[in-house]
Amino acid sequence: MAEQEPGDTGALLLTNARLIDLSGEAPRIEEPAFLLVRGGEIAAIGDATSNFTADEIIDLEGRTVTPGLVDMHVHVWDEAELNAYLSYGVTTVRNLSGMPFHLKLQDEIARGERLGPRLLTSGPILNSAGANQQPNHQLVETADEARAAVAWQADAGFTRLKVYSNLSRDAYEAALDEARLLGMAVTGHSPEGVRGPGVPESEPFDIAFGEIIDDGFETLEHVETMVWHGLRGRKDEAAARTLARRLAEAGVAVTPTRVAHHNLLRMAETGGAAADRDGMNLLNPFVQALEADVKTYWAAADARPIAEEDALQARMTKILAEEGVMLVAGSDAGIFINAPGQSLGDELRLLVVAGLTPYQALQAATWNAAVVLGESDDNGCIEAGCAADLAVYSCDPLADIDCAASVSGVVRAGEWLGPERLQGLRRAAAQHDVERTQANLFEGLEAQGTPIPNF
Repeated sequence: MAEQEPGDTGALLLTNARLIDLSGEAPRIEEPAFLLVRGGEIAAIGDATSNFTADEIIDLEGRTVTPGLVDMHVHVWDEAELNAYLSYGVTTVRNLSGMPFHLKLQDEIARGERLGPRLLTSGPILNSAGANQQPNHQLVETADEARAAVAWQADAGFTRLKVYSNLSRDAYEAALDEARLLGMAVTGHSPEGVRGPGVPESEPFDIAFGEIIDDGFETLEHVETMVWHGLRGRKDEAAARTLARRLAEAGVAVTPTRVAHHNLLRMAETGGAAADRDGMNLLNPFVQALEADVKTYWAAADARPIAEEDALQARMTKILAEEGVMLVAGSDAGIFINAPGQSLGDELRLLVVAGLTPYQALQAATWNAAVVLGESDDNGCIEAGCAADLAVYSCDPLADIDCAASVSGVVRAGEWLGPERLQGLRRAAAQHDVERTQANLFEGLEAQGTPIPNF
Protein backbone atom coordinates (compact mmCIF):
# COMPACT_ATOMS: atom_id res chain seq x y z
CA MET A 1 0.00 0.00 0.00
CA ALA A 2 1.50 3.30 -1.09
CA GLU A 3 2.48 5.73 1.64
CA GLN A 4 0.78 9.11 1.26
CA GLU A 5 0.71 12.31 3.20
CA PRO A 6 -2.54 12.67 5.21
CA GLY A 7 -5.03 15.19 3.87
CA ASP A 8 -4.38 14.50 0.18
CA THR A 9 -7.25 15.84 -1.95
CA GLY A 10 -8.77 14.90 -5.28
CA ALA A 11 -11.88 14.99 -7.46
CA LEU A 12 -13.20 11.53 -6.49
CA LEU A 13 -12.69 9.27 -3.51
CA LEU A 14 -13.78 5.63 -3.40
CA THR A 15 -13.93 4.41 0.18
CA ASN A 16 -14.17 0.91 1.67
CA ALA A 17 -13.23 -0.77 -1.60
CA ARG A 18 -11.88 -4.23 -2.30
CA LEU A 19 -9.18 -3.64 -4.91
CA ILE A 20 -7.96 -6.41 -7.19
CA ASP A 21 -4.73 -5.80 -9.08
CA LEU A 22 -4.37 -8.21 -12.01
CA SER A 23 -0.80 -7.51 -13.11
CA GLY A 24 0.91 -10.48 -11.47
CA GLU A 25 0.75 -14.26 -11.60
CA ALA A 26 -1.83 -14.15 -8.81
CA PRO A 27 -4.28 -11.46 -7.72
CA ARG A 28 -3.15 -8.81 -5.28
CA ILE A 29 -6.07 -7.76 -3.10
CA GLU A 30 -6.29 -4.73 -0.81
CA GLU A 31 -9.26 -4.26 1.50
CA PRO A 32 -10.64 -2.09 2.87
CA ALA A 33 -8.91 0.40 0.61
CA PHE A 34 -9.44 4.10 -0.06
CA LEU A 35 -8.72 5.14 -3.65
CA LEU A 36 -8.22 8.81 -4.52
CA VAL A 37 -8.66 10.07 -8.08
CA ARG A 38 -7.30 13.33 -9.46
CA GLY A 39 -6.81 14.52 -13.03
CA GLY A 40 -8.13 11.29 -14.51
CA GLU A 41 -5.52 9.22 -12.67
CA ILE A 42 -5.30 7.27 -9.45
CA ALA A 43 -3.60 9.79 -7.20
CA ALA A 44 -3.20 7.61 -4.12
CA ILE A 45 -4.32 4.42 -2.43
CA GLY A 46 -4.56 4.26 1.32
CA ASP A 47 -6.83 3.25 4.17
CA ALA A 48 -9.13 4.94 6.66
CA THR A 49 -6.15 6.61 8.38
CA SER A 50 -5.09 8.38 5.18
CA ASN A 51 -7.55 11.23 5.72
CA PHE A 52 -8.16 11.72 1.99
CA THR A 53 -10.70 14.31 0.90
CA ALA A 54 -12.42 14.84 -2.45
CA ASP A 55 -15.18 16.75 -4.19
CA GLU A 56 -17.16 13.51 -4.58
CA ILE A 57 -17.01 10.61 -2.13
CA ILE A 58 -18.50 7.19 -2.93
CA ASP A 59 -18.68 4.56 -0.19
CA LEU A 60 -18.38 1.21 -1.99
CA GLU A 61 -19.24 -0.76 1.16
CA GLY A 62 -16.82 -3.57 0.32
CA ARG A 63 -17.57 -3.84 -3.39
CA THR A 64 -14.84 -5.14 -5.68
CA VAL A 65 -12.86 -2.86 -7.99
CA THR A 66 -10.77 -3.98 -10.97
CA PRO A 67 -9.23 -2.09 -13.86
CA GLY A 68 -11.82 -1.27 -16.53
CA LEU A 69 -12.30 -3.97 -19.13
CA VAL A 70 -10.74 -3.80 -22.60
CA ASP A 71 -12.46 -5.28 -25.66
CA MET A 72 -9.68 -5.77 -28.18
CA HIS A 73 -11.89 -6.62 -31.15
CA VAL A 74 -15.04 -4.64 -31.87
CA HIS A 75 -16.87 -3.11 -34.83
CA VAL A 76 -18.35 0.29 -34.02
CA TRP A 77 -20.88 1.51 -36.59
CA ASP A 78 -22.29 4.53 -34.77
CA GLU A 79 -21.64 6.63 -31.68
CA ALA A 80 -24.68 5.21 -29.84
CA GLU A 81 -22.89 1.89 -29.39
CA LEU A 82 -20.19 3.50 -27.24
CA ASN A 83 -22.75 3.85 -24.45
CA ALA A 84 -23.31 0.09 -24.39
CA TYR A 85 -19.63 -0.64 -23.78
CA LEU A 86 -19.40 1.72 -20.82
CA SER A 87 -22.60 0.32 -19.34
CA TYR A 88 -20.88 -3.09 -19.15
CA GLY A 89 -17.65 -1.78 -17.61
CA VAL A 90 -15.69 -1.72 -20.88
CA THR A 91 -13.52 1.40 -20.69
CA THR A 92 -11.35 0.77 -23.78
CA VAL A 93 -12.27 -0.69 -27.18
CA ARG A 94 -10.11 -1.48 -30.18
CA ASN A 95 -12.18 -1.02 -33.33
CA LEU A 96 -10.92 -3.17 -36.20
CA SER A 97 -12.74 -1.84 -39.24
CA GLY A 98 -11.96 1.85 -39.35
CA MET A 99 -13.72 4.71 -41.09
CA PRO A 100 -13.18 8.49 -40.90
CA PHE A 101 -15.88 8.97 -38.26
CA HIS A 102 -13.91 6.74 -35.88
CA LEU A 103 -11.01 9.18 -35.95
CA LYS A 104 -13.38 12.01 -35.06
CA LEU A 105 -14.92 10.04 -32.17
CA GLN A 106 -11.49 8.96 -30.99
CA ASP A 107 -10.32 12.57 -30.75
CA GLU A 108 -13.51 13.82 -29.09
CA ILE A 109 -13.29 11.14 -26.41
CA ALA A 110 -9.59 11.77 -25.83
CA ARG A 111 -10.24 15.50 -25.37
CA GLY A 112 -13.04 14.82 -22.91
CA GLU A 113 -15.67 16.31 -25.21
CA ARG A 114 -17.63 13.05 -25.43
CA LEU A 115 -18.28 10.36 -22.82
CA GLY A 116 -17.28 6.95 -24.05
CA PRO A 117 -14.74 4.20 -23.72
CA ARG A 118 -11.26 5.05 -24.90
CA LEU A 119 -11.38 4.31 -28.62
CA LEU A 120 -8.48 2.83 -30.56
CA THR A 121 -9.04 2.09 -34.22
CA SER A 122 -7.44 0.45 -37.20
CA GLY A 123 -7.98 1.74 -40.69
CA PRO A 124 -10.25 -0.01 -43.18
CA ILE A 125 -9.76 -3.77 -43.43
CA LEU A 126 -7.14 -4.47 -46.10
CA ASN A 127 -7.92 -7.53 -48.20
CA SER A 128 -7.73 -9.01 -51.68
CA ALA A 129 -10.57 -10.51 -53.67
CA GLY A 130 -11.49 -14.00 -52.54
CA ALA A 131 -13.69 -16.17 -50.37
CA ASN A 132 -13.63 -13.84 -47.36
CA GLN A 133 -13.96 -10.43 -49.00
CA GLN A 134 -16.72 -8.13 -47.75
CA PRO A 135 -18.28 -4.97 -49.21
CA ASN A 136 -16.54 -2.63 -46.75
CA HIS A 137 -13.03 -4.01 -47.31
CA GLN A 138 -10.36 -1.96 -49.02
CA LEU A 139 -9.30 -4.38 -51.75
CA VAL A 140 -5.78 -4.48 -53.15
CA GLU A 141 -4.18 -7.04 -55.46
CA THR A 142 -0.68 -5.79 -56.25
CA ALA A 143 2.24 -4.56 -54.20
CA ASP A 144 1.81 -1.02 -55.55
CA GLU A 145 -1.89 -0.98 -54.66
CA ALA A 146 -1.14 -2.25 -51.18
CA ARG A 147 1.53 0.37 -50.54
CA ALA A 148 -0.75 3.14 -51.76
CA ALA A 149 -3.61 1.93 -49.55
CA VAL A 150 -1.45 1.75 -46.43
CA ALA A 151 0.04 5.18 -47.14
CA TRP A 152 -3.49 6.60 -47.54
CA GLN A 153 -4.56 5.08 -44.21
CA ALA A 154 -1.55 6.55 -42.42
CA ASP A 155 -2.07 9.96 -44.02
CA ALA A 156 -5.73 9.89 -42.93
CA GLY A 157 -4.60 9.48 -39.32
CA PHE A 158 -4.91 5.73 -38.72
CA THR A 159 -2.02 4.29 -36.71
CA ARG A 160 -3.05 0.64 -36.87
CA LEU A 161 -3.42 -1.60 -39.96
CA LYS A 162 -5.76 -4.58 -40.08
CA VAL A 163 -4.88 -7.22 -42.67
CA TYR A 164 -7.23 -9.98 -43.76
CA SER A 165 -7.34 -13.57 -44.95
CA ASN A 166 -7.40 -13.24 -48.74
CA LEU A 167 -4.43 -10.91 -49.11
CA SER A 168 -2.18 -12.06 -51.93
CA ARG A 169 1.47 -12.64 -51.10
CA ASP A 170 2.67 -9.59 -53.04
CA ALA A 171 0.02 -7.33 -51.50
CA TYR A 172 0.60 -8.60 -47.96
CA GLU A 173 4.37 -8.32 -48.05
CA ALA A 174 4.20 -4.81 -49.50
CA ALA A 175 1.56 -3.72 -46.98
CA LEU A 176 3.62 -5.09 -44.11
CA ASP A 177 6.73 -3.29 -45.33
CA GLU A 178 4.88 0.00 -45.82
CA ALA A 179 3.29 -0.24 -42.38
CA ARG A 180 6.70 -0.74 -40.80
CA LEU A 181 8.09 2.27 -42.66
CA LEU A 182 5.19 4.41 -41.48
CA GLY A 183 5.27 3.14 -37.88
CA MET A 184 1.82 1.51 -37.99
CA ALA A 185 0.96 -1.42 -35.75
CA VAL A 186 -0.28 -4.47 -37.67
CA THR A 187 -3.05 -6.76 -36.52
CA GLY A 188 -5.74 -8.95 -38.06
CA HIS A 189 -6.26 -12.32 -39.64
CA SER A 190 -3.31 -14.36 -40.81
CA PRO A 191 -3.08 -13.77 -44.60
CA GLU A 192 -3.45 -16.99 -46.58
CA GLY A 193 -2.71 -15.78 -50.12
CA VAL A 194 -4.73 -16.88 -53.11
CA ARG A 195 -6.88 -19.88 -52.21
CA GLY A 196 -6.51 -22.42 -54.98
CA PRO A 197 -8.34 -25.71 -55.55
CA GLY A 198 -7.98 -28.27 -52.76
CA VAL A 199 -6.90 -25.78 -50.07
CA PRO A 200 -6.48 -26.74 -47.28
CA GLU A 201 -7.66 -30.37 -47.42
CA SER A 202 -5.25 -31.63 -50.07
CA GLU A 203 -3.18 -28.56 -50.96
CA PRO A 204 -1.28 -26.18 -48.66
CA PHE A 205 -2.07 -22.51 -48.23
CA ASP A 206 -0.24 -20.14 -50.57
CA ILE A 207 1.11 -18.34 -47.48
CA ALA A 208 1.86 -20.84 -44.74
CA PHE A 209 0.79 -19.84 -41.24
CA GLY A 210 4.35 -20.30 -40.03
CA GLU A 211 5.54 -17.58 -42.39
CA ILE A 212 3.62 -14.84 -40.59
CA ILE A 213 4.45 -15.76 -36.98
CA ASP A 214 7.54 -13.55 -36.85
CA ASP A 215 6.04 -10.66 -38.83
CA GLY A 216 5.50 -8.51 -35.75
CA PHE A 217 1.73 -8.61 -35.37
CA GLU A 218 0.31 -6.68 -32.43
CA THR A 219 -2.22 -9.52 -32.17
CA LEU A 220 -3.49 -12.33 -34.34
CA GLU A 221 -7.28 -12.44 -34.40
CA HIS A 222 -9.59 -15.41 -33.89
CA VAL A 223 -8.65 -18.87 -32.67
CA GLU A 224 -10.98 -20.01 -35.46
CA THR A 225 -8.53 -18.57 -38.00
CA MET A 226 -5.63 -20.30 -36.30
CA VAL A 227 -7.34 -23.69 -36.36
CA TRP A 228 -8.25 -23.20 -40.03
CA HIS A 229 -4.96 -21.72 -41.25
CA GLY A 230 -2.45 -22.99 -38.72
CA LEU A 231 -3.81 -26.54 -38.33
CA ARG A 232 -5.62 -26.77 -41.68
CA GLY A 233 -8.77 -27.58 -39.73
CA ARG A 234 -7.40 -30.80 -38.27
CA LYS A 235 -7.65 -32.21 -34.74
CA ASP A 236 -3.95 -32.63 -34.09
CA GLU A 237 -2.94 -32.07 -30.47
CA ALA A 238 0.79 -32.31 -31.15
CA ALA A 239 0.61 -29.85 -34.04
CA ALA A 240 -1.50 -27.49 -31.96
CA ARG A 241 1.06 -27.47 -29.16
CA THR A 242 3.94 -26.96 -31.58
CA LEU A 243 2.12 -24.04 -33.13
CA ALA A 244 1.33 -22.54 -29.72
CA ARG A 245 4.96 -22.84 -28.62
CA ARG A 246 6.11 -21.03 -31.76
CA LEU A 247 3.66 -18.21 -31.09
CA ALA A 248 4.81 -17.96 -27.47
CA GLU A 249 8.48 -17.93 -28.44
CA ALA A 250 7.81 -15.18 -30.99
CA GLY A 251 5.85 -13.15 -28.42
CA VAL A 252 2.71 -13.06 -30.54
CA ALA A 253 -0.49 -12.30 -28.64
CA VAL A 254 -3.79 -13.85 -29.71
CA THR A 255 -7.37 -12.57 -29.47
CA PRO A 256 -9.40 -15.81 -29.41
CA THR A 257 -12.87 -14.21 -29.92
CA ARG A 258 -14.47 -17.48 -28.83
CA VAL A 259 -17.88 -15.84 -28.65
CA ALA A 260 -17.86 -15.02 -32.37
CA HIS A 261 -17.89 -18.69 -33.38
CA HIS A 262 -19.95 -19.83 -30.40
CA ASN A 263 -22.76 -17.53 -31.46
CA LEU A 264 -22.97 -19.42 -34.75
CA LEU A 265 -23.64 -22.51 -32.67
CA ARG A 266 -26.22 -20.68 -30.56
CA MET A 267 -28.09 -19.69 -33.70
CA ALA A 268 -28.05 -23.25 -35.07
CA GLU A 269 -29.08 -24.82 -31.75
CA THR A 270 -31.98 -22.42 -31.26
CA GLY A 271 -33.18 -22.23 -34.85
CA GLY A 272 -32.43 -18.51 -34.82
CA ALA A 273 -34.07 -17.66 -31.49
CA ALA A 274 -30.69 -16.51 -30.12
CA ALA A 275 -31.02 -13.43 -32.34
CA ASP A 276 -33.99 -12.32 -30.23
CA ARG A 277 -32.53 -12.79 -26.75
CA ASP A 278 -32.06 -9.96 -24.25
CA GLY A 279 -29.49 -7.40 -25.34
CA MET A 280 -30.04 -7.68 -29.09
CA ASN A 281 -31.54 -4.19 -29.09
CA LEU A 282 -27.98 -2.92 -28.64
CA LEU A 283 -27.03 -4.13 -32.13
CA ASN A 284 -27.14 -1.58 -34.92
CA PRO A 285 -30.33 -2.20 -36.97
CA PHE A 286 -28.80 -0.97 -40.22
CA VAL A 287 -26.00 -3.53 -40.00
CA GLN A 288 -28.43 -6.20 -38.83
CA ALA A 289 -30.54 -5.65 -41.95
CA LEU A 290 -27.44 -6.13 -44.12
CA GLU A 291 -26.70 -9.41 -42.32
CA ALA A 292 -30.22 -10.86 -42.48
CA ASP A 293 -29.25 -13.58 -44.97
CA VAL A 294 -26.25 -14.58 -42.84
CA LYS A 295 -28.44 -15.02 -39.77
CA THR A 296 -30.98 -17.02 -41.75
CA TYR A 297 -28.24 -19.32 -42.99
CA TRP A 298 -26.87 -20.11 -39.52
CA ALA A 299 -30.33 -20.48 -38.02
CA ALA A 300 -30.99 -23.33 -40.46
CA ALA A 301 -27.56 -24.95 -40.16
CA ASP A 302 -26.89 -28.40 -38.68
CA ALA A 303 -25.62 -27.76 -35.16
CA ARG A 304 -23.60 -31.00 -34.85
CA PRO A 305 -20.54 -30.10 -36.98
CA ILE A 306 -20.59 -26.56 -35.60
CA ALA A 307 -20.48 -27.98 -32.06
CA GLU A 308 -17.51 -30.18 -32.98
CA GLU A 309 -15.66 -27.20 -34.41
CA ASP A 310 -16.54 -25.11 -31.36
CA ALA A 311 -15.06 -27.76 -29.07
CA LEU A 312 -11.90 -27.84 -31.20
CA GLN A 313 -11.53 -24.09 -30.88
CA ALA A 314 -12.06 -24.23 -27.14
CA ARG A 315 -9.35 -26.85 -26.87
CA MET A 316 -6.98 -24.73 -28.97
CA THR A 317 -7.62 -21.76 -26.70
CA LYS A 318 -6.63 -23.81 -23.66
CA ILE A 319 -3.49 -25.08 -25.42
CA LEU A 320 -2.46 -21.52 -26.27
CA ALA A 321 -2.77 -20.56 -22.61
CA GLU A 322 -0.92 -23.65 -21.40
CA GLU A 323 1.98 -23.01 -23.76
CA GLY A 324 2.43 -19.41 -22.64
CA VAL A 325 0.77 -17.43 -25.41
CA MET A 326 -0.54 -14.10 -24.15
CA LEU A 327 -4.29 -14.00 -24.69
CA VAL A 328 -6.33 -10.81 -24.85
CA ALA A 329 -10.12 -10.61 -24.73
CA GLY A 330 -12.12 -9.57 -27.77
CA SER A 331 -15.74 -10.13 -28.72
CA ASP A 332 -16.13 -9.21 -32.42
CA ALA A 333 -19.05 -7.13 -31.14
CA GLY A 334 -21.15 -5.12 -33.56
CA ILE A 335 -21.72 -7.84 -36.13
CA PHE A 336 -23.95 -10.92 -36.35
CA ILE A 337 -25.52 -11.41 -32.87
CA ASN A 338 -22.47 -10.14 -30.95
CA ALA A 339 -23.95 -7.30 -28.91
CA PRO A 340 -21.70 -4.41 -27.80
CA GLY A 341 -20.60 -4.71 -24.19
CA GLN A 342 -22.64 -7.81 -23.46
CA SER A 343 -20.49 -9.99 -25.71
CA LEU A 344 -17.29 -9.34 -23.77
CA GLY A 345 -18.95 -10.91 -20.72
CA ASP A 346 -19.84 -13.87 -22.93
CA GLU A 347 -16.23 -14.06 -24.11
CA LEU A 348 -14.84 -14.15 -20.58
CA ARG A 349 -17.26 -16.91 -19.66
CA LEU A 350 -16.23 -18.93 -22.73
CA LEU A 351 -12.55 -18.51 -21.85
CA VAL A 352 -13.30 -20.06 -18.47
CA VAL A 353 -15.35 -22.83 -20.10
CA ALA A 354 -12.29 -23.52 -22.29
CA GLY A 355 -10.21 -24.08 -19.15
CA LEU A 356 -8.80 -20.72 -18.11
CA THR A 357 -9.31 -19.58 -14.53
CA PRO A 358 -11.49 -16.51 -13.85
CA TYR A 359 -8.28 -14.70 -12.93
CA GLN A 360 -6.70 -15.52 -16.30
CA ALA A 361 -9.85 -14.44 -18.13
CA LEU A 362 -9.91 -11.11 -16.28
CA GLN A 363 -6.21 -10.63 -16.99
CA ALA A 364 -6.92 -11.09 -20.69
CA ALA A 365 -9.42 -8.22 -20.53
CA THR A 366 -7.23 -5.87 -18.47
CA TRP A 367 -3.52 -6.28 -17.82
CA ASN A 368 -2.71 -8.39 -20.89
CA ALA A 369 -4.36 -5.87 -23.17
CA ALA A 370 -2.32 -3.06 -21.62
CA VAL A 371 0.90 -5.06 -22.12
CA VAL A 372 0.10 -5.80 -25.77
CA LEU A 373 -0.78 -2.17 -26.44
CA GLY A 374 2.46 -1.01 -24.79
CA GLU A 375 0.54 0.82 -22.06
CA SER A 376 1.23 -1.21 -18.93
CA ASP A 377 2.83 1.75 -17.14
CA ASP A 378 -0.53 3.50 -16.84
CA ASN A 379 -3.34 1.16 -17.92
CA GLY A 380 -4.68 -2.18 -16.73
CA CYS A 381 -3.37 -1.53 -13.24
CA ILE A 382 -4.56 -0.23 -9.87
CA GLU A 383 -1.87 1.87 -8.22
CA ALA A 384 -0.88 5.51 -8.03
CA GLY A 385 -0.24 6.88 -11.53
CA CYS A 386 -2.53 4.44 -13.32
CA ALA A 387 -5.46 5.68 -15.37
CA ALA A 388 -8.68 6.04 -13.38
CA ASP A 389 -10.59 3.62 -15.64
CA LEU A 390 -12.20 1.16 -13.24
CA ALA A 391 -15.02 -1.37 -13.00
CA VAL A 392 -16.94 -1.90 -9.75
CA TYR A 393 -18.80 -5.11 -8.86
CA SER A 394 -21.16 -6.09 -6.07
CA CYS A 395 -20.08 -9.71 -6.65
CA ASP A 396 -16.62 -11.29 -6.92
CA PRO A 397 -15.45 -11.95 -10.52
CA LEU A 398 -12.62 -14.11 -9.22
CA ALA A 399 -15.16 -16.52 -7.75
CA ASP A 400 -17.69 -16.36 -10.60
CA ILE A 401 -16.69 -14.98 -14.00
CA ASP A 402 -20.32 -14.18 -14.83
CA CYS A 403 -19.94 -11.37 -12.29
CA ALA A 404 -17.80 -9.51 -14.83
CA ALA A 405 -20.91 -8.86 -16.92
CA SER A 406 -22.72 -7.18 -14.02
CA VAL A 407 -21.00 -3.95 -13.06
CA SER A 408 -22.55 -1.77 -10.38
CA GLY A 409 -20.34 1.22 -11.11
CA VAL A 410 -17.69 2.48 -13.50
CA VAL A 411 -15.00 5.12 -13.28
CA ARG A 412 -14.09 6.47 -16.71
CA ALA A 413 -11.25 9.00 -16.97
CA GLY A 414 -11.84 9.84 -13.32
CA GLU A 415 -15.62 10.32 -13.61
CA TRP A 416 -17.93 8.24 -11.41
CA LEU A 417 -20.78 6.49 -13.24
CA GLY A 418 -23.16 4.96 -10.74
CA PRO A 419 -26.00 2.51 -11.36
CA GLU A 420 -28.47 5.13 -12.59
CA ARG A 421 -25.94 6.59 -15.05
CA LEU A 422 -25.12 3.10 -16.32
CA GLN A 423 -28.81 2.30 -16.83
CA GLY A 424 -29.19 5.56 -18.74
CA LEU A 425 -26.22 4.68 -20.95
CA ARG A 426 -27.75 1.27 -21.66
CA ARG A 427 -31.02 2.92 -22.71
CA ALA A 428 -29.19 5.45 -24.86
CA ALA A 429 -27.28 2.65 -26.58
CA ALA A 430 -30.56 1.26 -27.90
CA GLN A 431 -31.52 4.58 -29.50
CA HIS A 432 -30.04 4.03 -32.95
CA ASP A 433 -29.75 6.50 -35.81
CA VAL A 434 -29.98 4.47 -39.02
CA GLU A 435 -29.42 7.45 -41.31
CA ARG A 436 -26.28 8.45 -39.43
CA THR A 437 -24.99 4.87 -39.56
CA GLN A 438 -25.53 4.73 -43.31
CA ALA A 439 -23.78 8.07 -43.72
CA ASN A 440 -20.83 6.81 -41.64
CA LEU A 441 -20.47 3.75 -43.86
CA PHE A 442 -20.90 5.56 -47.16
CA GLU A 443 -18.38 8.22 -46.11
CA GLY A 444 -15.90 5.48 -45.27
CA LEU A 445 -16.37 3.63 -48.56
CA GLU A 446 -15.98 6.81 -50.57
CA ALA A 447 -12.85 7.85 -48.68
CA GLN A 448 -11.11 4.51 -49.22
CA GLY A 449 -12.11 4.33 -52.88
CA THR A 450 -14.55 1.44 -52.57
CA PRO A 451 -17.69 1.59 -54.75
CA ILE A 452 -20.88 1.96 -52.70
CA PRO A 453 -22.89 -1.28 -53.05
CA ASN A 454 -26.56 -1.22 -53.97
CA PHE A 455 -27.89 -2.30 -50.57
